[in-house]
Amino acid sequence: MKFALLGSRGYPSSYGGYETLVRYLAPYLVRAGHDVTVYCRARENGHRSWTVNGVQCVATPGRDSKSLSTPTFGLSSALDASLRRFDAVLMLNIANGFWCPLLRAARLPVVVNTDGIEWERGKWSKLGKTVFRAGARASAMSANRLICDSRAIGSIWEDLFDRESTFIPYGAPILEDVGRDELDHAGIPDEPYLLVVARLVPENNVELTLDALDQLGTEAPRAIVVGSANFASPLERRLEAMQNEGRVQWLGHVSNQQLLSQLWGQSAVYVHGHSVGGTNPALLQALGAGAPTLALNTPFNREVLPYPDQLFESDPAGLSRKIRTVLDSTALQDELSSRGRDVIRRGYLWDDVCKGYMDTMISLVR
Repeated sequence: MKFALLGSRGYPSSYGGYETLVRYLAPYLVRAGHDVTVYCRARENGHRSWTVNGVQCVATPGRDSKSLSTPTFGLSSALDASLRRFDAVLMLNIANGFWCPLLRAARLPVVVNTDGIEWERGKWSKLGKTVFRAGARASAMSANRLICDSRAIGSIWEDLFDRESTFIPYGAPILEDVGRDELDHAGIPDEPYLLVVARLVPENNVELTLDALDQLGTEAPRAIVVGSANFASPLERRLEAMQNEGRVQWLGHVSNQQLLSQLWGQSAVYVHGHSVGGTNPALLQALGAGAPTLALNTPFNREVLPYPDQLFESDPAGLSRKIRTVLDSTALQDELSSRGRDVIRRGYLWDDVCKGYMDTMISLVR
């Protein structure tokens, strides 16, 4: 069968959750014998189309800006896809929901990944939130099938838009021995550290972790923060100040997946503060790499990590106490590492995730 994947930045890419999904799903579909086209935002060496690992990549035009990238690239890729004889289309990002009717008019079955609650993300303007909410409604009205990566997200969509979703989470590899050669190359000392991996936006609560470090004072561990804001942010200025004081090592955006895996796998404690997404890929990757993990107590994080002792509230003092408890016990760190890998093994393996997507698209065709 011929499948199209649109709405991500392209393939192969490691920028975010959608890109991680495409990076695993596209070659899986190829290995299963399907023709796969991934729509991309940038050309490869000036070419509009090219092939990587058996995946056909097609670049279409759009406006590369914070607010307009998704809808403009989504429109151009939907227009292109509507002229091709695909058997089914997987559309990522609900801001592309407006273009579902284009594909339906071309008799192309459309599956939409609903992801998180985009209209609640603090990085968007009031107009942007309105557009995402409207895109969600358009997706609910026009898509043949909705996929939610979290059962809690599925319940929200059913309440708001009266549409049921097929639950297929994201996935993560299980890594038993990540090594540390990339850490050495990046200048990360071989000593215990606290890790945060998140975009520097309000709903990821990096500020909360920094406040908890302030609460710990001289007992605070060395902290490593991975992530950037992509816009002027007071949080970046605070990180720069803490880095100058020697309290934080701020790495900015890291695209090296091996380095990220080693950062998670060698951490003494990983703090995950994401609050409005569904099943978060970074949380799954951390657990799969064996990071001793503390996560903000939200329905989405509880669904993945159902252990009260690993959940924290939006309270710096309470978080600082949990951090201290984990740091003070290597036995507890080992237990949390083992728990995390078991979580992935039971419900978040990539082969199961990719098979779920493939079966869903095939069922629409049939």
